[in-house]
Amino acid sequence: MISVMDAKVLNEDTRRRELADFLRSRRERLTPEDAGLPQGVRRRTPGLRREEVALLAGVGATWYTWLEQGRDVRPSAEVLSAIARALKLDPDERQHLFRLSDRPPPGMRPSGPETVPDALLRMLESMDRQPAYVLGRRWDILAWNRAAAAVFGDYDQLQGDARNIMHMVFANPDHRRKVVDWEIMAPIALANFRADSVRFAGDPDFERLIAFLRATSSEFEVLWSRHEVSSAVAGFKRIDQPDVGRMVFEYTRLAVLDHSDLKLVIYTPMQEGDTAEKLDRLLRLL
Repeated sequence: MISVMDAKVLNEDTRRRELADFLRSRRERLTPEDAGLPQGVRRRTPGLRREEVALLAGVGATWYTWLEQGRDVRPSAEVLSAIARALKLDPDERQHLFRLSDRPPPGMRPSGPETVPDALLRMLESMDRQPAYVLGRRWDILAWNRAAAAVFGDYDQLQGDARNIMHMVFANPDHRRKVVDWEIMAPIALANFRADSVRFAGDPDFERLIAFLRATSSEFEVLWSRHEVSSAVAGFKRIDQPDVGRMVFEYTRLAVLDHSDLKLVIYTPMQEGDTAEKLDRLLRLL
C-alpha cells in the first residue's frame, strides 16, 4: 500500500519527468536562426543545444541540463520566465511550463474594455429557465439573460460602478432588500471578490471602487478589514422578489477558460417556494 508521502514523491517525480520532456521538445523545435544565433557548424541533432538555451535564458548550462534531466531543481518564477522567452513559448505553453514547475504563472494584468464572446452570449440567451449573467474581472455585470432581468431587475438601468456586484451588495438598498440572507451572503461574496482581486492589486478601477465602498458602507469597511478570502463557487440564495414573493435558487460560478477573467454565474430554480413557476410568471410579465 502506497503511503501519502510516497504518493506525493511519485507525483513530483512524474511532474519533473513531464517538465523535462516538455523542455526538450520545445528546445528541439527551434533553430539557431529562430533564436537569433548563428547557424555554425552542421548539427547532428535538431534544434538548439542545451548550452544555447542556458545562454539565452541567462542560467548555468549545468543547472539547465539538470532541469532537462528531471532532477529535483526548483526554478524561480523569474528563471521560468527567462526560459519561456528563450524557448519562444506562446501563452498556453508558458502557462503549462509554470504548472509543470508547480509555480503559479505571473499574472498578466489585462486592461481596456471587456467583451463577451458571441458563443457565450448565445448560451445566455438559450438559458430561458435559469437566470444567468457574465461577470468581468472586477465583477462588473457585462451580459445577462431575460431570466436574470426578471428576477434581479433591469441591469440596463444601472450605469458605471452601479452595475458592479460589490456595489449592488453594499451600496444598493433595493438589491439588498431582495437578498433574504444578506448577513450570510455578503461576507461570502466579499471574500470571493477579495480572492479574485488580488491579481489586480493597484489597478486604479479596483482601487476607486474599493475606496468608494469603504467610505460608503460601514459593513464593507468592517468585512474588508478582516482580510478574509474564499474560493466558494456554489451555494443557495433566497430572493424576496417584489412581484411574486420568495424564490430559492442554487447558484454556481464558472470560469470561462479561454477568457480567464470572465465568470458565468447561473441560478437554478429550486422546488422550494414553487420557484420555477414564479419564474415563469415573471418572464410573462416582461
